[in-house]
Amino acid sequence: MKRIKLTVLLLPVFLSAFSVENVPLSKINPDLLVYYWPSSWITYPDDSGLEYGVYHFRKSFDLDKAPSEFIIHISADNRYRLFVNGQAVCSGPSRGDLMHWRFESINISAYLRSGKNVIAAEVWNFADKKPWAQISLKTAFIVQGNSKVEEIVNTSSLWKVTKNHAYRPAGADSKTTEGQFVVVGPCDDVDGSEYPWNWEKTEFDDSAWKNSREIDKGRPKEAGTGIDWGLEPRSIPLLETRKQRFKKIRISENCTADDSFLRGEKSLIIPANKEATVLIDQKNLTIAYPEILVSGGKGAVIEMKYAEALFDENGNKNNRNEIEGKHIVGYVDYFRPDGGENRLFRPLWLRTWRYLQLHVKTSGEPLEIKDFQSEFTAYPFTQNAAFESNDKSLDKIWQVGWRTARLCAGETYFDCPYYEQLQYVGDTRIQALISLYVSGDDRLMRKAIKLYDDSRFSEGLTMSRYPTSTPQVIPPYSLFWVDMVYDYWMHRDDPAFVQSFFQGIDDVLHFFISKIDSETGLLGKTGYWNFVDWAEEWPWSDKLQIGGVPKGGYNGQSSILSLHLAYSAKHAAKLYRWKGNVPKAQEYEKVAETLIDAVKENCWDNSKKYFADTPEKESFSMHAQIFAVLTGAVPEKDVKSFVSRFEKDNKLIQPTMYFRFYLTQALKVAGLADNYLETLNMWHEMLNIGLTTFAEKPDPTRSDCHAWSASPNYDFLATVAGIEPDSPGFKTVKIEPHLGKLNKIKGFMPHQAGTIYFDLHKTEANGIKGRITLPANLTGKFCWNGKEFPLKGETEINL
Repeated sequence: MKRIKLTVLLLPVFLSAFSVENVPLSKINPDLLVYYWPSSWITYPDDSGLEYGVYHFRKSFDLDKAPSEFIIHISADNRYRLFVNGQAVCSGPSRGDLMHWRFESINISAYLRSGKNVIAAEVWNFADKKPWAQISLKTAFIVQGNSKVEEIVNTSSLWKVTKNHAYRPAGADSKTTEGQFVVVGPCDDVDGSEYPWNWEKTEFDDSAWKNSREIDKGRPKEAGTGIDWGLEPRSIPLLETRKQRFKKIRISENCTADDSFLRGEKSLIIPANKEATVLIDQKNLTIAYPEILVSGGKGAVIEMKYAEALFDENGNKNNRNEIEGKHIVGYVDYFRPDGGENRLFRPLWLRTWRYLQLHVKTSGEPLEIKDFQSEFTAYPFTQNAAFESNDKSLDKIWQVGWRTARLCAGETYFDCPYYEQLQYVGDTRIQALISLYVSGDDRLMRKAIKLYDDSRFSEGLTMSRYPTSTPQVIPPYSLFWVDMVYDYWMHRDDPAFVQSFFQGIDDVLHFFISKIDSETGLLGKTGYWNFVDWAEEWPWSDKLQIGGVPKGGYNGQSSILSLHLAYSAKHAAKLYRWKGNVPKAQEYEKVAETLIDAVKENCWDNSKKYFADTPEKESFSMHAQIFAVLTGAVPEKDVKSFVSRFEKDNKLIQPTMYFRFYLTQALKVAGLADNYLETLNMWHEMLNIGLTTFAEKPDPTRSDCHAWSASPNYDFLATVAGIEPDSPGFKTVKIEPHLGKLNKIKGFMPHQAGTIYFDLHKTEANGIKGRITLPANLTGKFCWNGKEFPLKGETEINL
């Protein structure tokens, strides 16, 4: 056991003794943000830069003494992983597009020493197999020193490079995952006999490597005449990374694996000419880099298969904790050891799993698996909020919801970590609010808003997902982008940032306004994919290649889409009134009211007392009723009875977990937010069948982790505790609790000014007692039973 621990410690590549952070913008040499860089983008000289390949770059240099500061800026296409003197330091770049290509800025002084030093990088290009979230021009790598001192490491033809012929792409597509849509990039098939082991270490001999080929000088965005990589500083922190162990062996065939192996306490030996299988249960879904350390086993094949859940013979997942009669289906990495000592395989890109099946087939010599663990990675959100109540089942929803949100946040927000890892606007709006309420960190939200603005094309709309190498347009998602800007305005006092998107808001809204039917006043045909929700009544159409589209969503005249336009136009009007542009505000207010009137005239069914989805009045959805409430299409005097009726009407087309976020907003408008906790049956059911994250929709579902389903983490604070901005920038707060059947709630949440604390419980005769504590410089009001009371500092509540 001591020998195993010592061996691991001798592998500093994977166990860095230091940590590194992205340096602040103020420390970046300002010339690098204006002028062409002295350093060049470099590549492998014998490739075109357009094909699949994994490349290693190295630069050796001498220092008289270890510096106190040594700042460098790094980027690559597609991606890189950087090492300094054999230690892994960081990876990137933070995803963007060619006109907004991010670079990392780090201080590597803690990794340097007097004498010889080596900076090394692994750079890969997945080419036509790249993730759909990856935009690319060609294989390239760049390092730029921040000052004359660091320019010794600037990339040029003096950097050495080799192509790693050990790598081949392996399937991570629908062929390996039961026909599902999988676009996260390829897995790895690595032949250890062709791998240049220890390539990143200082003592490695790179004399046989080639000199790099220079492509062009690095340039900041807007500099010069180039249209290649427009370099911008990374706007988000480096990702969190931490080691984690596997939890439980569920099946062990033809080997003696037990949980002590997973704890790193002993090796696992697979004899020669044997075939063994180990099914490992992480117990929770995770997103990480698996790392397997082996010795011997020349000619063996190690296969690692990843899955969110196991499937029965009918292709159903059912209870995620149960394995009897089930099998694993998922994408696979392959590692083929060369027989050497301490060979460590780690895939180039992260993997998602709850279940990982390790299948080993040895040849003429035994294989020793010395250790098997993984490195968790995600955006470094910290949980700076808490929610407790007398209903302990809500604790589990809070915990699982936050895990869901975390696994769906990396360099961008993800819709889902296993299948797509794409940032969609409809998902992101909900994810961003969760981030603000539970963490208080707005940097990923800011990046998302900016990326969507960068994605706008000639017709004025944003892409529905971005960044992506495969463009897609969902017009309602452009409206949700407008709503996201509004959300940010309400929650953050950041006028310059908000105002920078007014042109984009105009472009989006004017696209829709131009599509309004002059005869009906409803929104006409907009084209593209007008997705609203994955309701069962709106199935996928193979003919149109779209799904989740309500009646009227394809040809126009949809009450849902018309009211969504009114909803977003009202948000835009508020933004323009704040800016002082009253005529523009009045324009959008008029657009909203005209649309609302058209829906009332064309889609109200007086016999059913509901808004139909189209003027034909053949389809009725809860979605249409929700937007009618959110836009004020229902008279204020009637809204409570209207919502009370439709929220429990199963004859209406029902919203899935995604659109129930908007149902909650409608409940609040109607004064029925005390009903919110009664709408959580879908979440409770997911917990009952063993899910450790919340799925895209109720079973049968594709994705077991979809962040739009984590909305309770926002609503426990914003609806149950009732904490919301009462003025733009969250300069004042309104707290209006909706405890429903709960007797007491307690918790806290972050605010720009500090932390908001609440500790409340019901009393007899519909009263409430407790304490609200606001941070200094924040005031607000407490609302209960139609009455308002001022809040400042620590306030005793006794009503």
